[in-house]
Amino acid sequence: MLIGGTILISGMTNAQELFEGDVTGVRVISSLEDHLESPKVLIPHIAEWKPKHLVVAYEVGIAGKIDMGDIVSIVSTDDGNSWEGRVVVFDHREKHGVRRYAYANPILHKVVGQNLLWCFAMRNPLYQRNSEESQLVAAYSGDGGRSWNEVNLVMHYAGSLVIAGNILQTVDSEGKSIFLLPAHRNAVSNGPVGGNREHFVLKSKNLIEWEVAGYVPQPHEVWVHEGHLAPGENPGELIMVMRTADHNNQSLTPPRAWSTTSSNWGATWSYPKEESELYNAVSEAAFGRTALGTYYYIYNDGPAKGKDSRKALRYKLKNAGEGWSLEKTFYDSGLKNSYPSVIEVSPGDLRIVWDSGTQTETRTRIIFGKLKVE
Repeated sequence: MLIGGTILISGMTNAQELFEGDVTGVRVISSLEDHLESPKVLIPHIAEWKPKHLVVAYEVGIAGKIDMGDIVSIVSTDDGNSWEGRVVVFDHREKHGVRRYAYANPILHKVVGQNLLWCFAMRNPLYQRNSEESQLVAAYSGDGGRSWNEVNLVMHYAGSLVIAGNILQTVDSEGKSIFLLPAHRNAVSNGPVGGNREHFVLKSKNLIEWEVAGYVPQPHEVWVHEGHLAPGENPGELIMVMRTADHNNQSLTPPRAWSTTSSNWGATWSYPKEESELYNAVSEAAFGRTALGTYYYIYNDGPAKGKDSRKALRYKLKNAGEGWSLEKTFYDSGLKNSYPSVIEVSPGDLRIVWDSGTQTETRTRIIFGKLKVE
């Protein structure tokens, strides 16, 4: 049932956006028109600094690179109705000694009880074509994303990594605050685990010093990666839902997300299992739990490859101890849409960003929307 009606977004031609459920505030917040020298804008991430003060960071691609560029942030002080203050967080033109870097996959995090907003990203030598050998970098902002200060991290994990999911701030067995960040290795050439693809979770007490909390057992025929963390259904439990593929980066049969759980703050993880109700065909999906205890899963329902891949964004909801709801339509434009990022600004009230395109090009726009779930 279509509730939201048909809405036309500025910058669109010959396409209709369809919404189902309480979806509002949908608008383009950045596009290639803001970055004329770039071939694409992609993989946004969102955080709330203060009530109604939202910050989005996204990647501005570099010509000749598959998935690397600069990281740029943009600010809204009216809950996403208008956006301003575009600044560069990580710049590929800046020299670090004699070397320059390109960046990918920003992850924003506002520390509970502090005014600091953090931006983590992947950094890779500029001469490489893709981001598969990246290291973790970070910057912080004390003014709500209007300016950034880069920080030198202390990494006890020495291998390459890829990050995509939110940072989860929780409390350990001693009652102390810890931060957990899902990551995986896509490179098969180096690292402390040799040439294997591995999914793991990083842990920090202060967002500066990081170590591996624990590794996820790697199924033989399934590549689990790009996990998203949430509190589990049982006290003290964590659950992580992951994107999947085979080791040739092809979709599973059937195309499903897989999950794993931990009962000791990420130190050990259960053997991953298929989530039979959650579609995943080699694409990033957003997973989390609201303050009301409702789980959400926002995903692409198309095939893994081809002109119909990564188009519509659908979603499902679930309460603890129950099954997932029927599929609902969050955003269906007939165009490419991918990499949704979600935060909750009040119980059940979500703010979402994702990258989108036009009828002839992919990843030309960053789009923002609001969704209420019950």
